[in-house]
Amino acid sequence: MQEIVGVKFKKLGKIYFFNPNGLSFQKGQNVIVETARGIEYGEVAIVNGKVSEERIVAPLKNVIRIATEEDTKTFLENEKKSEEAFKVCEEKISSHGLDMKLIDVEYTFDNSKLLFYFTSDGRVDFRELVKDLASVYKTRIELRQIGVRDEVKMLGGYGMCGRELCCCNHLSDLNPVSIKMAKEQGLSLNPSKISGVCGRLMCCLKHEQAVYEEKLSRLPTAGSVVKTPEGTGTVEEVEVLKEEVKVKISKEDGIMRKAFKASEIEVIKSGRRKERYDPDVDMKELKALEEGFKMEEL
Repeated sequence: MQEIVGVKFKKLGKIYFFNPNGLSFQKGQNVIVETARGIEYGEVAIVNGKVSEERIVAPLKNVIRIATEEDTKTFLENEKKSEEAFKVCEEKISSHGLDMKLIDVEYTFDNSKLLFYFTSDGRVDFRELVKDLASVYKTRIELRQIGVRDEVKMLGGYGMCGRELCCCNHLSDLNPVSIKMAKEQGLSLNPSKISGVCGRLMCCLKHEQAVYEEKLSRLPTAGSVVKTPEGTGTVEEVEVLKEEVKVKISKEDGIMRKAFKASEIEVIKSGRRKERYDPDVDMKELKALEEGFKMEEL
């Protein structure tokens, strides 16, 4: 086991482990840490604790010190300078005629590097842009192309539910989302209804997936032959969250359809789980939403 402290550098950014270096911390405390890109100003998200070696990405960097008032002043000044650099970079992009959209600009705490985040539909030759920016700021310039999910996470917004986007409110990591989740949750496979502001599959599909998977493992599938208090019949529909099944039972006087609690029935023969498919939906478009996310993960 290794003693660590968890630090994040953005409100909903990923939490990184650092060696506390003999210091004790409180949650929300600002600290100066050593990172792969230089000295950085961060916030304690996880207080001193111990984790297994498997969870640590070696080598474990050190916390240098608890941030002082002067450190906080430097951090705030860097944010102001970043805003000015944003305007300058936009003008440079326009003058060079580059097909790219600037999203964010960030100074490292020690001013050793200036990072520009942008989106673009393809590859961009920004070598001349870098030279121009380096001549203005006299420091190391780095341009990073990000995906549409990261763009929305940085800019913020609201979803079709009317609430703040999950990636801007509570998600520190963007977990993989698949079309299979939408199918198992009985959602309409219409790209406009299951894609978010970013144009990719909605992150919230992941939230309830564990519940659906657990319930589906216990419920019969459509087409299963089951024994009910009213007789033997065939499952026509499954209400996953209610844990109810709609069964068609043949009677002497006709067909009866009735809903039963899963606890009231006994499966005699399991049916095959059918893929939920809407013939009016272009599956290639749905796959593109999923593949677009996977590409960003890389």
